[in-house]
Amino acid sequence: MINTLEKLIADFSSWIWDWPLLVLLIGGGIFFLIYSRFTPFLYFKHAINVLRGKYDNENDPGQLSHFQALSSAIAATVGMGNISGVAVAIVTGGPGAVFWMWISAVIGMATKFYTCSLSVMYRSEEKDGSQLGGPMYVITKGLGHHWKPLAIFFALAGLVGTLPAFTANQLTQTLIDVMDWQEGDKLYIGIVLAVLASLVVLGGIKRIGLVASRLVPFMVVLYFITVITILILQIEEVPGMFILIFSDAFSGKAVAGGALGYLIKTGIKRGAFSNEAGVGTAPMMHGTAKTKEPIREGLVAMIGPAIDTLLVCTLTALAILSTGVWRDTDSNGISLTLQAFNSVLPYGLGDIVVIIMVLVFALSTLFSYSYYGTTCLGFLTRPKYGKYYNYIYIASIVLASIVKIDVAINLIDSAFALMAIPTVLSGLILAPKVNAMAKEYFSKLK
Repeated sequence: MINTLEKLIADFSSWIWDWPLLVLLIGGGIFFLIYSRFTPFLYFKHAINVLRGKYDNENDPGQLSHFQALSSAIAATVGMGNISGVAVAIVTGGPGAVFWMWISAVIGMATKFYTCSLSVMYRSEEKDGSQLGGPMYVITKGLGHHWKPLAIFFALAGLVGTLPAFTANQLTQTLIDVMDWQEGDKLYIGIVLAVLASLVVLGGIKRIGLVASRLVPFMVVLYFITVITILILQIEEVPGMFILIFSDAFSGKAVAGGALGYLIKTGIKRGAFSNEAGVGTAPMMHGTAKTKEPIREGLVAMIGPAIDTLLVCTLTALAILSTGVWRDTDSNGISLTLQAFNSVLPYGLGDIVVIIMVLVFALSTLFSYSYYGTTCLGFLTRPKYGKYYNYIYIASIVLASIVKIDVAINLIDSAFALMAIPTVLSGLILAPKVNAMAKEYFSKLK
């Protein structure tokens, strides 16, 4: 019975994360891109100014500054997928997969502009003045209460999709591999991770935002410096590496059998996993931003995929490709990234850097994801009861550290896919509302 259930979940996850979800996410993203006439991209400099705090107003409704909201959203998306997911994309799809990850990032930027603008436009204000946002509130307030079953569908999927199973398990496994610890140490690692996470997540959204705004710049800058060092040491490989990415993107020669369709699917799928555009997680965080201007927050949210996929994922890809370790190794995921770092950096330094990055990336993800779960539970019950999700969340960190991860990953991946359906659907229906507000906002700027 259990084996049958495991197979059903695995088959469903494999099927829905194939063309069905890619058509929804990429098709929806392309619609947003064309429907916006690329206008948000013309205001990228303005988005940076908003992020820097130029338009911050302490009297605006919301809990987090623009910078804290983006940092918290990035903290959730910049995780193991950026370190191990890119390696998987290169091994399974070849260097050309990186190009298609870039394409998914550009499309994802348009998706986040619409979904996060809507999250502020249709957020819910609580009695204490706090603001709650996300696809479930967009659906009920933007589409009407007769659409509430779709909102409930999102929140139920969100309770599963935001559990920390993958992150906690992969972080534990990385520590076991690199530190040469024993399998029996997993329980103790899980307990330590749970304690660290509880110190932040039990403090609520403001503490999560504060910690994320400190961690995210540090981890991106450290990763940037490390990879730039590798590229300087491998400078003669860099021109050929970019040529390889672009030439392979349309040939698929590096893929077994030269299947171009498989290469495109691999790159776009890994990009979608990386930046989570259209899944509905980021709108919950951006919905708490301290602002009266939904379009302003949509512009800030648009920066997320640029940092997550265009910058951090590209850095990982360049490190792996420039060292050439991907050509003749059986390693995959985090092991391949570690091998790339160690092949260039002085002995032992690669291990240290990767361990630090994995710890910071994974912990920041653990902190932010807890808020998504509390928001979903709060919607299904009452917002004041949402905090009880944190106790389930903390316990699941310990559990995820020791259990066989395949079923949990397939279950969470399936939940992510189900979350994307209400998110993209509501975004497509309400896109004219965003365009109308954007036209007014941009005309005021001029």
